Amino acid sequence: MSVKAIERKHQEVTALVERMQNSKSFVILDYSGLTVEQVTKLRVELLENNCEIAVIKNNITRRAAKELGFDVLAENLVGPNAVAFSNEDSVSAAKIVYDFAKDNTALELKVGVVDGEYMDNTNIQVIATVPSRDTLLTMIAAGLLEPIKEVAIGLDLMAQKLENPEESSVE
Repeated sequence: MSVKAIERKHQEVTALVERMQNSKSFVILDYSGLTVEQVTKLRVELLENNCEIAVIKNNITRRAAKELGFDVLAENLVGPNAVAFSNEDSVSAAKIVYDFAKDNTALELKVGVVDGEYMDNTNIQVIATVPSRDTLLTMIAAGLLEPIKEVAIGLDLMAQKLENPEESSVE
């Protein structure tokens, strides 16, 4: 192998390491069996959610994963793989790929790294089914507001009872 080829591969690995470090999460997926149209649809869906997908040689991905300390990730780099990166939200890429795989059974979500922690297939699927951050915040807000609403209703009923004691008494 020529010195130029070795240097080019080293640069590719360095660029991938930087990309992996700068993303909130990334997942490895097997896209074999998908049509060009399906891959394009997945790419567009990922881009709309501030995520990216890239087909990267397994050897480059393996070297980058090892450099980041994710040797176990390298074991899953067999066959045609792509890497989906999530730039803003830790679960977006996994969620989009997981949902896309429901309708496109040829797509397989393999493994990934979420917030710097290795996730096997089972954990990635759990992460992918977690509601989005906005949904979780809405659920928390609703949970916090429910007791306040109940207190307000109770106080209103008490106020009505005090204003009209004859109407609220049981006969």
